[in-house]
Amino acid sequence: MFLSLKSLIGNTGESNTVLLRGKMQFMLLFSRQGKLRLQKWYVPLSDKEKKKITRELVQTVLARKPKMCSFLEWRDLKIVYKRYASLYFCCAIEDQDNELITLEIIHRYVELLDKYFGSVCELDIIFNFEKAYFILDEFLLGGEVQETSKKNVLKAIEQADLLQEEAETPRSVLEEIGLT
Repeated sequence: MFLSLKSLIGNTGESNTVLLRGKMQFMLLFSRQGKLRLQKWYVPLSDKEKKKITRELVQTVLARKPKMCSFLEWRDLKIVYKRYASLYFCCAIEDQDNELITLEIIHRYVELLDKYFGSVCELDIIFNFEKAYFILDEFLLGGEVQETSKKNVLKAIEQADLLQEEAETPRSVLEEIGLT
């Protein structure tokens, strides 16, 4: 039996809101070769600790067989990961948080990247990492889902792209002072 996101979240009710309250600790994107492509930390840690965690998790996830479950218990956290093509998307959540919601968050982020880049690949993340971070920040804030609508996230990104284009477009001196 498969569960949908709607059945996990429910229609209304106080008890269902607990599922969405969890806070992601961090998200890592890395290649099959173990190269870190993107990292977003939602908890304060030293650089040394971040490197140690990253190294340990990358080794652990890459050592797992493809047919194994995408959830694992690690330290006092749950690790939820999913491989898309050559990239692993790996999230750490608190022990009481819902793994299926986290898988849905990972999938939603991949869908947003796909929509923006038109079938995202590892090179898109490498050469446009600032856009990948921006998309993630529009979707997640402080480790929690900020916007569930793909359409709204993509609209915000499109508006930011337009603003950036306007700022980069050279204008004449007369336009700068508003005389044209």
